[in-house]
Amino acid sequence: MSRLRRTRAGLLVLALAVALAAVAAGCGGGADAEGLSTPASSSSGAQSTPKVTFIELGADSCVPCKEMQPVMRAIEQTFGDQVEVVFYDVWDDPAPANEYGVQMIPTQIFLDESGEEFHRHTGFYPQADIEALLVERGLEKIATP
Repeated sequence: MSRLRRTRAGLLVLALAVALAAVAAGCGGGADAEGLSTPASSSSGAQSTPKVTFIELGADSCVPCKEMQPVMRAIEQTFGDQVEVVFYDVWDDPAPANEYGVQMIPTQIFLDESGEEFHRHTGFYPQADIEALLVERGLEKIATP
């Protein structure tokens, strides 16, 4: 292996180690985000099929993940049954992170009516940006939080 390749490989390993350390330091385990749907608590009653499923993969004790909780609630209120917001605490159950190939939290994944991913974002995602994305997808605001 050439010296340049060894240097690049070393830098890649170092960058990965720093990223993992940052995630581990800022995020720990915890209970489900208060008031948000989880796979177990999500209802499948007479509600119409949402046009978009907004999946938040994070942890309750991760600072940017905590900052996303009011944003998720506001999106639920603003778009009503057009959007289903689902929260996974990946520190309690890493299976969803593995399923969606998530390496950093928080990660937001948006699925269309057929379950196909159409958008993904990592890190804190401002409410106005999410609203713009959903309106662009054809959803209508029904309330102002």
